[in-house]
Amino acid sequence: MTFCPIPVWHEPVIRAKPPLGRLFATPLTLIGNLDMFTAVLLCAPNTRNLEPALVESLRNAWGGGDAVWLKPDEAAEFSLRVMPDNLDDVWSSCQSMGVDLVVVPAERRRKKMLLADMDSTMIKQECIDELADEAGVGARVKEITARAMNGELDFDGALRERVGLLKGLSEAVIPKVLAERITLMGGGKTLLATMKAQGAYAALVSGGFTAFTAQVAAELGFDENRANTLLVSDGMLTGEVGLPILGKQAKVDALENITARLGITDADVIAVGDGANDLGMLTRAGLGVALHAKPVVAEQCNVRVNFGDLTALLFVQGYADVDFVR
Repeated sequence: MTFCPIPVWHEPVIRAKPPLGRLFATPLTLIGNLDMFTAVLLCAPNTRNLEPALVESLRNAWGGGDAVWLKPDEAAEFSLRVMPDNLDDVWSSCQSMGVDLVVVPAERRRKKMLLADMDSTMIKQECIDELADEAGVGARVKEITARAMNGELDFDGALRERVGLLKGLSEAVIPKVLAERITLMGGGKTLLATMKAQGAYAALVSGGFTAFTAQVAAELGFDENRANTLLVSDGMLTGEVGLPILGKQAKVDALENITARLGITDADVIAVGDGANDLGMLTRAGLGVALHAKPVVAEQCNVRVNFGDLTALLFVQGYADVDFVR
């Protein structure tokens, strides 16, 4: 195989700090044969700070096709014949400007199934942390949660320890927490409505609890939900969780058996999550998105969204704002 450098523009005009000229001037290296890729740039919907100058400079530097704006000031894409060999450096520079940069294969971008985590992904909170606040053990439980999601603790053991601290909490607290403390992540309803309008299947698979996933799934339009069960006796939490515990492997198992049932493959799945227990499904799915993820997760995923909301998953699949179902 012959490696063919591609000439690039050496003087991009960028209104950003640090300057990207030295990064953009790096030649591209051919990876694979004639694979085609798509570069997507996006930002937070509340800032809409994606500048045309940045898109055009990067497109010219990488020898890309014409820029297509998926949403003005928020998301744009262009085609590539090769994978840029300075992608990591340019990604870091874009991050300093509040811009997410993703490069994905151009083929089969639109997926037939969404597999999503719930806590800190489809909702903004960790449901067990919110229960713990009500039980007066919030600080201790949040510490364990953070370490577990960073991969520092065994998930099953950490879950048992945290649930044990909830022993004696009234079951009536659950609907109170749902009503007063749980909020949906931005863009979730649009993500579900748009993908389902194209015939996609949606599954919510959480290491949290069925008492939460059932309501979140119904509100957002998921076709099914799986999670752990908090055991209750005489209206009080027993401090135990039903077995088997749904953790990292259970999410991979869900991907396997749901795709088999639907007659589709891993390549047809877009998965999204933020914690260490999501890594199995994120790396197995055709497109795994680390959304506002913990460092241990982000460093192992090629698709990282740190500024965009859940509509970023639509932009990455090639949907434009005019295609969104709201």
